[in-house]
Amino acid sequence: MATILIIDDERAIRKTLTEILSYEGYKIDEASDGEEGLKRFGEKAYDIVLCDIKMPKLDGIEFLEKAKEVNPDVPVIMISGHGNIDTAVEAVKKGAFDYISKPPDLNRLLITLRNAVDKQSLVTETKVLKRKVSKVQEMIGESDPIKRIKDQIEKVAPTDARILITGENGVGKELVARWIHEKSNRNSGPIVEVNCAAIPSELIESELFGHEKGSFTSAVKQRIGKFETANGGTLFLDEIGDMSLTAQAKVLRALQEGKITRVGAEKDINVDVRVIAATNKDLLKEVEDKNFRLDLYHRLNVIPIHVPSLNDRREDVPLLVEYFLDIIASEYGQPKKSIDPKAMDALKQYNWTGNIRELRNVVERLIILSAKTISLEDVENYVLPKK
Repeated sequence: MATILIIDDERAIRKTLTEILSYEGYKIDEASDGEEGLKRFGEKAYDIVLCDIKMPKLDGIEFLEKAKEVNPDVPVIMISGHGNIDTAVEAVKKGAFDYISKPPDLNRLLITLRNAVDKQSLVTETKVLKRKVSKVQEMIGESDPIKRIKDQIEKVAPTDARILITGENGVGKELVARWIHEKSNRNSGPIVEVNCAAIPSELIESELFGHEKGSFTSAVKQRIGKFETANGGTLFLDEIGDMSLTAQAKVLRALQEGKITRVGAEKDINVDVRVIAATNKDLLKEVEDKNFRLDLYHRLNVIPIHVPSLNDRREDVPLLVEYFLDIIASEYGQPKKSIDPKAMDALKQYNWTGNIRELRNVVERLIILSAKTISLEDVENYVLPKK
């Protein structure tokens, strides 16, 4: 049953509510004023809060505002004998789940509590389902470079700062971008990926900004671009070093003004998008070679995050191998295979030119071709280059 925190400076009211709600099966904690209530709220996870409005030290509206900063998902039901319609409206505007006048009607109180519990359950289920659907993989590693990246993500994710992720192919730049989005205030919106290297230069503008019907030969209908699709969320521009100079100029305008124009259109469209870019190229070298705009580079490189190669963090190889052994076995519906320590040592010393992407493929190969335990001989036969 749900746990409720009752905050009221009148002892008789607290006692009455506690007796009634305990009888109904709820677990109850009490606080005699807003300050004590806020302290308890920060120390323990509650499903619902019943809070008086007129209290010493910290009144109910002030408690509500501070509680929403601590945990915005917990329903707070305001309850007061001094209320009027203006007070009720103010409480709801500031995020209260409902407002009940004293003395509370028992049936209405119980119905409101049941609705609050249902809402809390839906919020929890939605978060769990969202995480499952998003399928954001874990960021595996305990090496210093990975710890630094995790720390950077925690700091920059809640902001709207643009981020430039650099690193070799296969190191996990997309994973870093997805975790930044997952931990951001935009995580209820979409994250839209554009692989700039995979789209022909003549089509990249249409892909990013959309086009109007008839704007060019093959434009048989209107198309919504990735900037519009990502509105309210995150746009991940992967391999941005391969973007044409013409498209770069339009991306620069979108970043500067928060507006885009579809190909073949005249009307501007406002977009609210956080841009994260990634590249395996040295963009300053590309600027010198006149392949990349310096002003765009500075717009994108507000927060630089460099993802190291797997060869630069070999101590993470065993953790990654065990992780892939687990998830690949699960995908195949097989028991997880073990790996001999000598085989693991050989994998740690291997030259991972394809980084984590290559490591995952190697582990999958070993799972398919090896016996119950992956041996050094298996690694020598199926992974190491033949001399």
